[in-house]
Amino acid sequence: MKRFLKWLAILIVLAVAALFIWGYAPDTDAAEMKAKYGGETSRYVELEPGLTVHYRDQGKADGRVVVLIHGSNASLHTWEPWVAILGKDYRIVSLDLPGHGLTGSHPGGVYDYPVFVDVVDKLMTRLDIPKAVIGGNSMGGGTAWMFALAHPDKTEAVLLVDAAGAPQWQARKVPIGFRLARMPVVKELARFIAPRSMFESSIKTSMSVQSKIDDALVDRYWELNRYPGNREATMKRFSLPHNNRQASKEKLAAIKVPTLILWGEEDNLIPVKSANWFAEAIPGSKLIVYPAVGHIPMEEIPEKSAADVKLWLDALPTP
Repeated sequence: MKRFLKWLAILIVLAVAALFIWGYAPDTDAAEMKAKYGGETSRYVELEPGLTVHYRDQGKADGRVVVLIHGSNASLHTWEPWVAILGKDYRIVSLDLPGHGLTGSHPGGVYDYPVFVDVVDKLMTRLDIPKAVIGGNSMGGGTAWMFALAHPDKTEAVLLVDAAGAPQWQARKVPIGFRLARMPVVKELARFIAPRSMFESSIKTSMSVQSKIDDALVDRYWELNRYPGNREATMKRFSLPHNNRQASKEKLAAIKVPTLILWGEEDNLIPVKSANWFAEAIPGSKLIVYPAVGHIPMEEIPEKSAADVKLWLDALPTP
């Protein structure tokens, strides 16, 4: 028995060593990432001591303001295809939430919706934006409807893209990265083990339009998720309970502003039945479902989805 346990211990050590050799990926260099993924349009603002947020303020300077909030483990780059189209007529403000992109850690170490809503509010205040169309994808969509409830006076309209917060129906297929981040013990290893192949697999699970996935896109997700502080933030965020993130029809009935809901019919993370639930819950909302599209329409079908958003924005009452 002792001999068996000895060999078992040796095998475990060898397996862990092999795992590290295969997938060990240290944090990326912050300065290098800012040089690669920042650029001329990037800005950085200290919203509170210890919290410097990366954002972009693009498009038509005197146009209607649209604030766009990315999803879990994404960054403001997810909106760039829309910026290229909508920026001709609208002022587009996007940001990296704490624990994402080039923003990095939050000084309080908390990565939940109230913090995200507060960051969006503070950024709007700093940019002297009294009111805006608030939009978001996935977790960013959850932040958008929560912002609308918390700050109705600052919300001109709401744009939800495969948004989080509906009742937790079973996802068709959860990306491997998300599954590992929720597994005890294994999630601790995820702080150090992050093979590029895992991110590529997760992206292919999230996006149905595979032709939009290239090396640059995979590298961006892989490298920014290893920006200093981001992986630890992900572990903390995934360990939070879900009950404070869910919407109810009673809550959402308080949203009285125009609301557009966009959804990919093949969304593996948040099933399309959630789209119908949001449409029923928010009075007067408009729903558009895209066949053969996954969780990230703005990256998968940017031209079509941006055109639909433009038609909706153009029809909104003049501020």
